Amino acid sequence: MNLKTIHNVYFIGIGGIGMSALARYFSENGKVVAGYDKTPSPITKGLEQIGVEIHFEDAVKNIPISFLDKRATLVVYTPAVPKNHQELNYFTNNGYTVLKRAEVLGEITKNTFCLAVAGTHGKTTTSSILGHIMQPEKATSFLGGIAENYNSNLILGEDKVSVVEADEFDRSFLKLSPNIACVTSMDADHLDIYGENEMLQQSFVEFANKVSDTLIVAKGLPLKGLTYAVNEDADYKAFNVRVEVGKYIFDVQTPTSEIKDIEFHLPGNHNMMNALAALAMADVYGVSLEKIKEQLKSFRGVQRRFSYKIKTDDVVLIDDYAHHPTEIKAVAQSVREMFPNKKVLAVFQPHLFSRTKDFVDDFAEALSLFDEVLLLDIYPARELPIEGVTSSWLLDKMTLENKKLVSKEKLSDEVLKSESKIVTMLGAGDIGLLVEEVKNKIKEKHKI
Repeated sequence: MNLKTIHNVYFIGIGGIGMSALARYFSENGKVVAGYDKTPSPITKGLEQIGVEIHFEDAVKNIPISFLDKRATLVVYTPAVPKNHQELNYFTNNGYTVLKRAEVLGEITKNTFCLAVAGTHGKTTTSSILGHIMQPEKATSFLGGIAENYNSNLILGEDKVSVVEADEFDRSFLKLSPNIACVTSMDADHLDIYGENEMLQQSFVEFANKVSDTLIVAKGLPLKGLTYAVNEDADYKAFNVRVEVGKYIFDVQTPTSEIKDIEFHLPGNHNMMNALAALAMADVYGVSLEKIKEQLKSFRGVQRRFSYKIKTDDVVLIDDYAHHPTEIKAVAQSVREMFPNKKVLAVFQPHLFSRTKDFVDDFAEALSLFDEVLLLDIYPARELPIEGVTSSWLLDKMTLENKKLVSKEKLSDEVLKSESKIVTMLGAGDIGLLVEEVKNKIKEKHKI
């Protein structure tokens, strides 16, 4: 596929976080971009504002006429789209070039020096930190979240260096050709795709084997590469860690030198690990440690990754994408570190019936770390219900006393009834769309 001969790019599932970054990239590079998504969102609205035509009904008649020229049109789809999607089937059955998002990303980055971030957790934050570090190097970064510094999931640079989030879902990351890569974690996930955890582990081994220059791995993972760790020996070691006024200050020992007093503003040990992974990748690439230190200090985070929506002495509201037990535990640890001795309420929306079924005991254990939990129904995304797999099943397994099932409609009222001073809203479904309403009600109650 020669991208230079493509005039039109049509996206099926254009509102997805990874898809929208590609849509923005093609639009910025002079292509005519349009697409379909199931529902409007802030992401689709942002794309429409830069001239992308989007519709929300799956019907062939909605495809713009200019996109019917199959020689000049590339169709990109997300694996989350159902098999019976009318528009996707039309393009597939009529000889269009139809590619998955990962294949297109692989094609774009094939001729760049590619830095890829993989892992079952941490890859969005790590790739966003790395993209920010590499921005002065004119790298183009495709992110799986909205970086606060750029209010975008695309950091547009030149076409010599790319930073990409390497997604293990549907084995997508095996389409990439990374020069430098890191693996942050290899916990069991996506077992609806992989079946067995061993198959997921094997796909990470295959990804590691695709790295042409240097692989960097969190210490303890079963892969060969440069290692990184906090407060234990590794090729890249963070130590002398202090928490001062809501930020971390720490030193780093690299294989060849040491740098002191790095400032980093995201809470949680997992985020220090993410910063360390990004530092290691940029150091291997050749960015000076002083420049890395400067960029780490100015990194403001990623939307829905421990994002403060309200932060006063009296009440705090945090929004986070956490949808796996390991991620929920990381949020709990961060909250306890930042706000010791304060009561914490977690609002959680489980994501996928299969993930809830596979990890129900781990979810129950992680959620029981909070003082109080409000549990929404399971967000199905691409799945049909599984008999017996419900939020009430999960609720019954949780060991804390203060727990309750709640509907979206009554969520704000239930949050206001709570005596907890810290509220965290967790999940990868549409819970993010409820945060604004909860925020406004809390502000009203506390006269903020």
